[in-house]
Amino acid sequence: MTAPRVRTKWRPPLALIVYAVLLAVMTLPVLIIIWFRATETASIRMTPAETGALVVVLTLTLAVAYVLARTIARPINALIARTEEIARGGKAAIRPLERYGTREIATLSQSFLDLAGRLVDRTEYVRSFAAHVSHELKSPLTAIRGAAELLRDEQSDLPMSTAQRLRFLDNIIADAERLDTLLLRLRELAQAELPLAQGETSVEDILPVLRKRFPGLEIVGLGDTQSTIALPFEAAGIVFSNLAENAAQHGATRLELMVAVDARTLTILVRDNGSGISEGNRERVFQPFFSTRREQGGTGMGLDIVRTMLGSYGGEVHLRQTMGTGAEFEITLPLIA
Repeated sequence: MTAPRVRTKWRPPLALIVYAVLLAVMTLPVLIIIWFRATETASIRMTPAETGALVVVLTLTLAVAYVLARTIARPINALIARTEEIARGGKAAIRPLERYGTREIATLSQSFLDLAGRLVDRTEYVRSFAAHVSHELKSPLTAIRGAAELLRDEQSDLPMSTAQRLRFLDNIIADAERLDTLLLRLRELAQAELPLAQGETSVEDILPVLRKRFPGLEIVGLGDTQSTIALPFEAAGIVFSNLAENAAQHGATRLELMVAVDARTLTILVRDNGSGISEGNRERVFQPFFSTRREQGGTGMGLDIVRTMLGSYGGEVHLRQTMGTGAEFEITLPLIA
């Protein structure tokens, strides 16, 4: 979208306002002195001492105005210049100012640098994500096109057997199903990036949905499953469905959701008895499109969707260390009082 523009009009610079205010403050007592001298004596001529005092006051006023203008206006102008530099140079231009002047300007500058860093990181994430999406969509599309061309260009003197034709058609169907799964994950990720309507739910509400969708899993709720969390029902369904699907894909037959409440935070331990996650893959499981089951249709987007969706509602997810088989994820969410 096009950035909104500030309406163009003349506005006084900060330095002019500082000088004008301080000179006005200095002028008021001078006028009062002149007024009283004019009413008390016929001569309003000022003595050398009074003139010297006024010169000293004027000098001090201008000095104070200069210090104020330098302390406030200069860091603000530097911050404006830094914003333009970041807009042109990206992440390399995100660095602290040399001077801040006041505590408030330092706080404002730090907030700006934090925001700029997040926006640049977000831009790089979108760029990388777009590259991954293009690659992931291109592979099944290329396979579908190749199989369709072979079927179309079948030679009459060397016709395909029924088994060959069925194999190509099965490949087309499998790749089409993979594209459908990728599009579903992309839609869920879009919902995670832009939070759904605010709402609340509980693990107790989600359990029937999970059991119906994953009949091959024994899904058990333990602990305080009726506590309300700041997560809408649809968003919670996306989060726990992805975790359950991840468990089922790794051979799990049982999934436990253990709920514990601490102050205003609700913690959910999601455990399964599947094959687990190898030590070498623990640092990569939340990376978009990382999957150890790509040949079986895995997209590698499920855990990234879980993390993004929870983050949109103030929650977090971490992979815990397990002693035996299976995987265990720890989810923390704000608790609804």
